[in-house]
Amino acid sequence: MPQIQINEERLISLFKELCLIDAPALEEKESVSYTKKLLEGIGLEVTEDSAGQKIGGNANNLIVKLKGNKTGAPTIYLSAHFDTVEPTAGLQIIERDGVFYSDGTTILGADDKAGMAPAIEAVRCLMESPDAEYGDVYLLLSVAEEIGLKGAGALDIQSLGLDYGYVLDTGPPVGTFVNRTATHDKLDIRIIGKPAHAGKHPEEGINAIEVASKAIAGMTLGRVGPETTANLGIISGGTGTNVVCAEVNIKAEARSTVVEDLDRQVGHMVQRFEEAAREAGAQVEIKHVRHYMSYHVGEETPVVQVAQRAARNLGFSGDLRTTLGGSDANIYNVKGVPSIVVATGMDKIHTHEEYVSIKDLVDVTRLSIELILEAAKD
Repeated sequence: MPQIQINEERLISLFKELCLIDAPALEEKESVSYTKKLLEGIGLEVTEDSAGQKIGGNANNLIVKLKGNKTGAPTIYLSAHFDTVEPTAGLQIIERDGVFYSDGTTILGADDKAGMAPAIEAVRCLMESPDAEYGDVYLLLSVAEEIGLKGAGALDIQSLGLDYGYVLDTGPPVGTFVNRTATHDKLDIRIIGKPAHAGKHPEEGINAIEVASKAIAGMTLGRVGPETTANLGIISGGTGTNVVCAEVNIKAEARSTVVEDLDRQVGHMVQRFEEAAREAGAQVEIKHVRHYMSYHVGEETPVVQVAQRAARNLGFSGDLRTTLGGSDANIYNVKGVPSIVVATGMDKIHTHEEYVSIKDLVDVTRLSIELILEAAKD
């Protein structure tokens, strides 16, 4: 087995540089341009698709190819996403005891730069190791993941001839993998009441807030079952305290690893709103969208077998996990490419307390290299 040396200083520098480039969803152009220039500069084949035009963003997915040197080896991919859940303008990176944080005024953006930097460093290390044997490897670097996996949805992954791949986009412990996730549904609810002067003629109005409250009061939410959740996330409505509220808009969601349980929960939520509206003489409009589908990639599949062997080669557990969160792997599985999620070191993601350690960045790089080498043995 060739000894492949990771350039830790280069890895850390890239991670920081990627974090410092502001890249909220649909506005990743600067980050994509920086990364494309970097990858082309080291001799990789880089293609930019037309995702931005399709999804209304200013940037496209990058499809990067490292040509393999072992005939007959599987063609695999490593994937991460550019965008962050909120802007990182003004980010100050703080290092404390070998761990990176923001200064608390913004997120760090380790989600998903803690996947992207190790994936890029892994490929660079292989390019610098003439004795390493590997098949064709793609980096799929997507946009607009955080707002509904939109970049992955626009990516023509089927045309790449991939056998399977790995999305570097979940939290610790490093050396574990997500092979089972939930289906995720979204609900947009509009309750239409009737306005009236709240002081003079309140009895002539139908209060949409009151209708919403009665619907919600009888609704099962939160942890509905072991692997089923439901949430009302945003409520807005009303024009003034002296007006009976004529309209309320609610954004809600539900998730489950079992589609039948999800359908049951969504049906329950819809029924509660419809009943409350009917009893009050109000109207309700509900838009229901299946945001993404679940997947369960079995332990016997090559993508899982290679992952577990690679992890255990390095002393990691290789344990398989289930999560109710989504990732680009949900899309890639639906499109026919077996995919699982690789744990990175990023923790407390989507908060201003987000952090990742240098050790975990290095370990994810080591594991990424091992995934590529182990796949070539199949």
